Amino acid sequence: MQQPLIPPNSPTHRHPEPGEVVIPSVNWEGLKTLYLKEVRRFFKVQLQTVWAPAMTTLLFLVIFSVALGRARTTILGVPYADFLGPGLIVMGMIQNAFANSSSSLLVAKIQGSIVDVLMPPLSAGELVAAYVAGALTRAWLVGIAVWAVMLVAPGVDVPIRDPLLVVYFGTMGPVLLALLGILTGVWAEKFDHAAAVTNFIIQPLTLLSGTFYAIDRVNPLLRDLSHANPFFYIIDGFRSGFIGQSDGLLGQGAIILLVANLLLTWACYRVLRSGWRLRA
Repeated sequence: MQQPLIPPNSPTHRHPEPGEVVIPSVNWEGLKTLYLKEVRRFFKVQLQTVWAPAMTTLLFLVIFSVALGRARTTILGVPYADFLGPGLIVMGMIQNAFANSSSSLLVAKIQGSIVDVLMPPLSAGELVAAYVAGALTRAWLVGIAVWAVMLVAPGVDVPIRDPLLVVYFGTMGPVLLALLGILTGVWAEKFDHAAAVTNFIIQPLTLLSGTFYAIDRVNPLLRDLSHANPFFYIIDGFRSGFIGQSDGLLGQGAIILLVANLLLTWACYRVLRSGWRLRA
């Protein structure tokens, strides 16, 4: 039996009183909207945000493979190209995760459109979740694009041997960089500030993470520095999912990344909740 319509002036049909909680827990609609905004923002210029990083990563592979091809170098029991490929994939993923979240906040601040994010009923936790999810989506799109090309490229073999390791480290790594990108975007007041973080922190940590070399082949000082570098555990864990060999301790790396992401999530939540450098 069809229920009768309730008239707008009926006592059971009322607007919420001032101060009454309308969204009791999570604003799923707002969270989804901000996430889709982030995805559409970078997807409108996908040649720059997805395919250009993929091409740059492949150029690294070609250059190093050609330079060391005649030496028939093997690392961890696999040819150097097979060792290098997975590291380049996740390196492109984490770099683009950082670029996505940091540029999104910085551009919004400079253009004055940050108010469109702060005014809606979105909590600090929902803002963090949406920005991280958008950056993670871009990271995986870049990673899948590079991996797909490597599957058909001659001279490199990148079959997935342990999907669980690939998914875990391929997710935790970009999440770590996305959270760092949020903090950078909030702190930076101009593009030079964000570029300084990229050039003097992100790039050195990425290049010294064991992407291009095995840790057991470097001097003790560089080995110790690599073990103190969280990017090393991202590269090593992700690569071990492809080649079946690890350059470090996978369990230790998984725990370090989990703890680091929890601490950074808390830091991002506190910063966004305080409105530091976001509210005039």
